[in-house]
Amino acid sequence: MLYKFKSKDIGDVIMLEPNGRQMLEIIGKEAGPRGIILPEQMAAAIAALKAAIADEEARDKVRYAEPAGAAREDELPSHGDPVALRQRAQPFIEMLQHNLEAGHQVVWGV
Repeated sequence: MLYKFKSKDIGDVIMLEPNGRQMLEIIGKEAGPRGIILPEQMAAAIAALKAAIADEEARDKVRYAEPAGAAREDELPSHGDPVALRQRAQPFIEMLQHNLEAGHQVVWGV
């Protein structure tokens, strides 16, 4: 399943199901097949996404800290998904910011 977020005057943001679900859970929306984000909900949604990004980056900084004595980057262990939440969320944050300023809703599954 894909999540396709739409609004009145900006291009769609399309995400694979796990990523779309993650965004919706972060902003406190039920990750159902259809939904709406109202302009009055967008400031809190943007703040929640930015807080989740900061949390992930803080965890990653500790988790991926350079081991003592490691001299080269290629000696470091590889870790899970190389795509950070910041990269996945940025288009969605930009969409929410634009629609907050324009006063338009964002919908999905419609």
